[in-house]
Amino acid sequence: MKSLFHLAYNVTSLEETRLFYKDVLGCIEGRSADTWIDFNFFGHQLSMHLGEPFTVKNTGKVGEHMVAMPHLGVVLELEAWEKLAQRLTDAHIAFIIPPTIRFEGEVGEQYTMFFTDPSGNPIEVKGFKDLDTVFDA
Repeated sequence: MKSLFHLAYNVTSLEETRLFYKDVLGCIEGRSADTWIDFNFFGHQLSMHLGEPFTVKNTGKVGEHMVAMPHLGVVLELEAWEKLAQRLTDAHIAFIIPPTIRFEGEVGEQYTMFFTDPSGNPIEVKGFKDLDTVFDA
């Protein structure tokens, strides 16, 4: 079964959001109106609406890090993750967790990076050498 994920959340500025998601992340813009904008977020539908972003706290303990909850995330093949990590580094994105590997040599080995969009919404991007291992325990 093929499915796409849809997530809608609030942002403070559509123009800043448009610049970040299109120019920095490389997402393709979809439909929009005066109060919202859609993006193809790595194959999934993301709808950003003008409003107050959700409250975020670092309450999620993963490995050695306390991570922002809630957060949006995507899992990419490692090569795509590496290209995005370089793109974000070149754009001087302020990382919450810079590109790194966690659980190295263990089941669930993954590459990760955390940053925020201009409205402060946290985003995690994970990279796996083999996407078939994402759910391995």
